[in-house]
Amino acid sequence: MVIYGVALLSFCMLVGVFAGDILGDLIGVQANVGGVGIAMLLLIILSNLSHSKFSLGDPTEKGIGFWSAMYIPIVVAMAAKQNVIAAVSSGWMAIVAGVAAVVVSFAMIPVLSRFGADDQHDS
Repeated sequence: MVIYGVALLSFCMLVGVFAGDILGDLIGVQANVGGVGIAMLLLIILSNLSHSKFSLGDPTEKGIGFWSAMYIPIVVAMAAKQNVIAAVSSGWMAIVAGVAAVVVSFAMIPVLSRFGADDQHDS
């Protein structure tokens, strides 16, 4: 059932945000430090643990798998939005660094595609 996936996702998010807040307080920052990342790791661990330790029905496993798959793209999109807002408000250097990283990444696509092409021709 999909509801178990939502429950697992909610549990991981709450634990991750709580751990991120505690981690931020420990290092003296008034922010959540790594809470979303902790939640993602916890979700991956618990969703894979359910296959080996628990006897769950097929609909339950599908619900957990669905929300596990949906969580990561949503969080990446939210974090990217925050990074763009912070970069635009921080000045030109952050914007130039971000554009340069994208340009270098696009320039690496042909180089990396050649490595994959060599492996296919060796067969």
